[in-house]
Amino acid sequence: MLKPWFWLPPKLAHDLSPLAVELCSLFQKNETPEWKSFSWRNLNFKNRLGLAGGVDKNAEHIIAWQKLGCGFIEVGTVTPLAQKSNPGKIFDRSFKDEALWNRMGFPSAGADEAFYNLSSLLPKATVPLLVNIGKNRDTTNENAYHDYNFLIEKFHEVADAFVINVSSPNTIGLRDLASKESLDAFLKPIMTKKNKLGCEKPLLIKLSPDLQTEELKRVLDIAIQNHVDGFVLTNTTLLRNTHKKFSNEGGISGKPLAEAALLSLKTAIEHLGKEKSNKLVISVGGVMTAKDVFERIALGADLVEVYTALVFTGLHFFRKVETAAHEFK
Repeated sequence: MLKPWFWLPPKLAHDLSPLAVELCSLFQKNETPEWKSFSWRNLNFKNRLGLAGGVDKNAEHIIAWQKLGCGFIEVGTVTPLAQKSNPGKIFDRSFKDEALWNRMGFPSAGADEAFYNLSSLLPKATVPLLVNIGKNRDTTNENAYHDYNFLIEKFHEVADAFVINVSSPNTIGLRDLASKESLDAFLKPIMTKKNKLGCEKPLLIKLSPDLQTEELKRVLDIAIQNHVDGFVLTNTTLLRNTHKKFSNEGGISGKPLAEAALLSLKTAIEHLGKEKSNKLVISVGGVMTAKDVFERIALGADLVEVYTALVFTGLHFFRKVETAAHEFK
């Protein structure tokens, strides 16, 4: 398939991608494809493949994405206040590695803009919408829970679920919130606020692929103790197992992330044990083919998300997986 975006510099192709999403959606059916339909709590997923956080940051294109075949959409990361990307180079790619590198750092139009967009498009949405939330880069870790509480209060009537992002490598110190010393103290006031609001929307936590096995198990245990409803495994990685030499700053997604993401999924499913039946597990990272999607589901993931595959395969990826799902029935 011809991929004209490969002729463009990576950052320019990235900036123009929303236009491509809207244009391509015009030629798609309105119906969400149905395969391996799945229900969890009050959420119904016509298919198990969704859009990862970090793509539709301000909830501007959810109707276009659902027309392209998404079974659900994770918007964001949304921050309370608008903020720009990190300064300097923030995006690159490697064809040989099938990898993307970014150090964006939660660029966001802010909560008000994202809320307006989401509220406006919500009547036309036919798939579950997850809102990925994060802190502003100037907010200290000690006060981080205030940012997350603000966002839960802001979005709890329009979001189908929340994803707490404590795993991006592009906001200095963010991953420290998942440390042994911080996680429990961070989660407790968030759950208190959620309960005070009477918010019954599920709350998931998005974790790093760079957690060692025992660290991951500890995070899972603390999250369960705090009644977190599920996990998104994983974010981008700091590992540099690529042919192309990327900056040591920022995270890598795509094929080089697959091994770490698979290990995180396997570890989580095994460690959760019987508790797994009560939790939602979403696998993301290194999902580049239809086969990868079905492998993650077979390993125990309830849902799967993609981002980088859309760059290297194209926006028809969701429909390709739909076709494969019906062929393998």
